Amino acid sequence: MGIQILGKTNIDFIGKRKYAFILSAVLVSVGILSLVQVWRGQANLGIDFAGGTSVQLKFEKPFQLDKARHALEVNGFKDSELQQFTEGNKLLIQLKKSTTEGKVADKIVSVFSKEFADNKFVIDSTTEIGPKVGKTLRDDALIAVIVSAIGMIVYLAWRFEFVFGVAAAVATFHDVLVVLGIFFLLGKEVNLLLVTALLTLAGYSLTDTVVIYDRIRENLRLHTRDPLAAVMNRSVNEVLSRTIVTTITVFLACIALFLFGGEVLHDFSFALLIGICVGTYSSVFVASPIVYEVRKGKKVKIRTRR
Repeated sequence: MGIQILGKTNIDFIGKRKYAFILSAVLVSVGILSLVQVWRGQANLGIDFAGGTSVQLKFEKPFQLDKARHALEVNGFKDSELQQFTEGNKLLIQLKKSTTEGKVADKIVSVFSKEFADNKFVIDSTTEIGPKVGKTLRDDALIAVIVSAIGMIVYLAWRFEFVFGVAAAVATFHDVLVVLGIFFLLGKEVNLLLVTALLTLAGYSLTDTVVIYDRIRENLRLHTRDPLAAVMNRSVNEVLSRTIVTTITVFLACIALFLFGGEVLHDFSFALLIGICVGTYSSVFVASPIVYEVRKGKKVKIRTRR
């Protein structure tokens, strides 16, 4: 028997669906606006999508970030973004949409060789991505999200029925757009690592939704004379403790990753923290209510595949 942290609940989730739809509509609208801005290249895009140069250096001794920034500015790299890793004396330099002729990475290394002659360093990594490659990666990332959603619809349509697949896909897109919208509003960088987080969240949200759908299917067989709203409310309430326990467990793991995973994984884990909360909300207040809106007043035929 699973952990029961709430005991038996009797919350009218379906009755509150209109309020949830209004909240979701606002959040998704921000997400759609953010997606348009990302597509236009007007968001804070990482070099993965915007094109540019990334160089990571490892110094022998600690260094001052302000001195490194000044060295780049006086040498013509005013728009560079610097990120310091105190552990290992590492410095990440990113320059987006560079129009400088020649190898930008070589010029950056040359600057530091001159300005930090008393603090030797080695090159950990260098990456140079052209604008066309960045646009291709941006397009491919969007295609990856769309293809994954189509796969979800096909799977759930086979396992349950078509409306369940569509509802789950809508809930998944809802989660992706909400997280993207929050990142856009906070001015955080949109890069391939964020896309990885969004696809991870899509899988998490789908798993949570399928658990609720399974319970709905079981209760529809057991309570054939009950109204659809009552069956759905009963189903969500019965798995609510399990949903919350799962959410808390994964949330705590992501907090650990956020606090101790280092700067590189900071935004990735932050996206997961937001997405876990949004995904749990959408499984309860978006996925099931959409099915209800389509099927209310009709007889729902649930398939028996497992």
